[in-house]
Amino acid sequence: MATTVTLNTGAQMPIVGLGTWKSPPGKVTEAVKAAISAGYRLIDGAHVYENEAEVGEGVRAMIKDGVVKREDLFIVSKLWCTFHEKSMVRQGCEKTLSDLKLDCLDLFLVHWPMGLKAGSELIPLNSAGETINDDTYFLETWEGMEELVDAGLVKAIGVSNFNKDQIEAILNKPGLKYKPAVNQVECHPYLTQEKLIHYCHSQGIAVTAYSPLGSPDRPWAKPEDASLLEDPNIKAIAEKHKKTPAQVLIRFHIQRKVIVIPKSITPHRIQENFQVFDFELTEEEIKTIVGFNRNWRACPMQWSLKHKDYPFNAEF
Repeated sequence: MATTVTLNTGAQMPIVGLGTWKSPPGKVTEAVKAAISAGYRLIDGAHVYENEAEVGEGVRAMIKDGVVKREDLFIVSKLWCTFHEKSMVRQGCEKTLSDLKLDCLDLFLVHWPMGLKAGSELIPLNSAGETINDDTYFLETWEGMEELVDAGLVKAIGVSNFNKDQIEAILNKPGLKYKPAVNQVECHPYLTQEKLIHYCHSQGIAVTAYSPLGSPDRPWAKPEDASLLEDPNIKAIAEKHKKTPAQVLIRFHIQRKVIVIPKSITPHRIQENFQVFDFELTEEEIKTIVGFNRNWRACPMQWSLKHKDYPFNAEF
């Protein structure tokens, strides 16, 4: 079973990685160390998670201890929405690099297709609780991203939370220099993203699934929301394979050639989430899981519903 996905740059990206959204600064350094010790080589972060300095500490400690070399690791980060002005893209990237204390990222993504008002507030809101947007367009942002590749600050660039039309706009952009290597989107059995994955793969763009376990610790969760990890259908498949529901949810993506980045700060769960290469779901089981789709989003970015570039009004 392949443990990597080949990007359109030729780079090998590990198919399972550690997600770090919502990992508190005091815990994330240990989580990163536990992950690398367990065999993870992909670490996914972002400026907006406000923990990149601690992620970097974990990475550097493992390099210093000789557990891994920098070139064994695949480090991903994301340009936040307040840096979408083409002239600010480099600043956004350099902030991440200085927090991580690294000189190069393996992959840098445009976190959302929507630009927000520049400044120190990560999510600037007006009195109605809606985001204060800027007038940038992501095609100009993309030009700034391309410059990062040429400057040697990042090895590959991609997007996150982009719909098909938005990706198409980049691919059809006059003077395009580098295609997106990856589109990172929310994906799990309640949001299977069949059409978007098929489209991206047809264009040579790899897909990464975030919130693969349904993001049970998202700050806006309601008690009545569906819980993937508690879903009896998923539990039944897990029991059949003598695996946990989380392992089934992660394996589901691997078999669709989708990169998957479960987040945990608990060492035994971090290890468990990586023990997914020793069993295989049947085609029948994959079909069953795909059938759970209900187009439910854990992360609808509800503050930006009125943004001109809000991605989730499109069919996919």
